[in-house]
Amino acid sequence: MTRMFSRSPKNLIRPLVRELQPYVYGEQPKIKGLVKLNTNENPYPPSPKVLAAVKAAVDGRLRLYPNPTADRLREKLAKRHRCRPENLIVGNGSDELLALATRAFVEPMVAFVRTRQTLSRPTALSRAQPRQIVQYFTPSYSLYPVLADIHGAEKNAVPLKPDFSLPGVPELKNQRGKPPEGGTPNKWDFQAALTFITTPNAPSGHGYSTAELDQLCRAQSGVVVLDEAYVDFAGENALSLALKYPHVLVARTFSKAYSLCFQRVGYFVGHPELIGALHKIRDSYNVNGLGQIAAEATLGDPAYYRANFRKIIATREWLGRELTKLGFRVFPSQTNFMLVKPPLFPASAWLQKLRDRKILVRWFKPSEVKDYLRLTIGTPAEAAALVQAARELLFE
Repeated sequence: MTRMFSRSPKNLIRPLVRELQPYVYGEQPKIKGLVKLNTNENPYPPSPKVLAAVKAAVDGRLRLYPNPTADRLREKLAKRHRCRPENLIVGNGSDELLALATRAFVEPMVAFVRTRQTLSRPTALSRAQPRQIVQYFTPSYSLYPVLADIHGAEKNAVPLKPDFSLPGVPELKNQRGKPPEGGTPNKWDFQAALTFITTPNAPSGHGYSTAELDQLCRAQSGVVVLDEAYVDFAGENALSLALKYPHVLVARTFSKAYSLCFQRVGYFVGHPELIGALHKIRDSYNVNGLGQIAAEATLGDPAYYRANFRKIIATREWLGRELTKLGFRVFPSQTNFMLVKPPLFPASAWLQKLRDRKILVRWFKPSEVKDYLRLTIGTPAEAAALVQAARELLFE
């Protein structure tokens, strides 16, 4: 006779995981004909050379494991970035590497300290040691606090300036602000174990100069990850800092600029000691073979992608001008999206009204950005459809 198991499955789950608030993904449309401007995907397909390389690789190799450390891709990236393969690790998207950095460089708090109460409101940072802190500006990529919570680390969210620009080091030494949803005021921690900086910023699109990032990196004693997911649409990049400072990593992805969201390929550039630590804890065969081949082929056709960047930037500038004429407040952007404050209706109402017209955009609930919409830069035709829909909503 089988013994009945009376314990609730819920009680088998770690308390930290039970109370965890997961990352919120952008809506994936289930209705045909929607203009999808909500997830910052590139509106143009990969290079024909990439498509041909992937198709040619769909053969008997599918039964084999891929190269476990993406050696060929790392060699090509090293040549492109004028460094060594030892300076590189490739991941299942840059998100995997952000998670690995949290695991490798941050000590978790005592497991049972983070109860329902501590997960529902910020813990007093005075109870945490610098080695236990994941730090980031707010607003920024909403995955960072989720990674900290998964690991059982302490979060230190410090606000950007009202225009989403980066506070300077002197300001940060004196700054006191509030985390996104209130609570105990946080002060920037120059000893934090891990600091994430999204550059250019998401969701605002604001770009940061290499000089100001250099100043901040130089002041930090813990690991700094400069998350450059959108840097190909910006005026400058900070990759040199990853080769200049032993505690700085730069994150890149093939998703946004290179149209490989489906394949999930990203990488870090940094000091071999940090890269080696990440290799120790990554999953075996973490990057699929077709993704490696697609990324390698992508690096072989830079002219195709540079042309796409120019088209997206031109559409971004046109869209910004047209929305400004309609009364939108448009923030300057160095990404493939823009943040806007719409007129007449609340941003949440615009979200639904545009959706009713088969146009998907992104709206975020946190207080710092609840009055804004984030708009992916699509094709010229998609941008024109958005402007037309906005005009109809304002003047119908």
